[in-house]
Amino acid sequence: MTTYTNIILAASILLFTLSSCTQENSSEVPSVDPAVTQQVLDHHWKTFAENDLEGVMADYTEESILITPDTTYRGLDAIRDNFISAFEAFPAGESTLTLKKSVVEQEVGYILWEASTENFDLIFATDTFIIRDGKIVRQTYGGITAQEAE
Repeated sequence: MTTYTNIILAASILLFTLSSCTQENSSEVPSVDPAVTQQVLDHHWKTFAENDLEGVMADYTEESILITPDTTYRGLDAIRDNFISAFEAFPAGESTLTLKKSVVEQEVGYILWEASTENFDLIFATDTFIIRDGKIVRQTYGGITAQEAE
């Protein structure tokens, strides 16, 4: 399966999950403050770029789910393991992470970014977040390295 197919699959799963949650709880849909979504998105990017594991983990709950092309992480322990690996791939002071775009629509946050390390260049990366009550409840990630693009 190609990386593009994985990205489309992950985005489809996220949209289906959001749609199902909205339909199931249509009488209980909480009010959404886009400013809170923006605050969480900004905090998440800042702490991720700084390799701040505890800062990143503060954005999640035990019910959070992170979907990547290779693995689905459920709960704090699994998500923590993902970020430990990510920080090894993007070591602080040795990596350049660039936020190209950030969009907030109600409870949905979207970022487009790229990164350069000594070992590889991530030429395209994207995350989509569902943020409720100041926490990331669902997230998808997809990315393409320069080597994969060739």
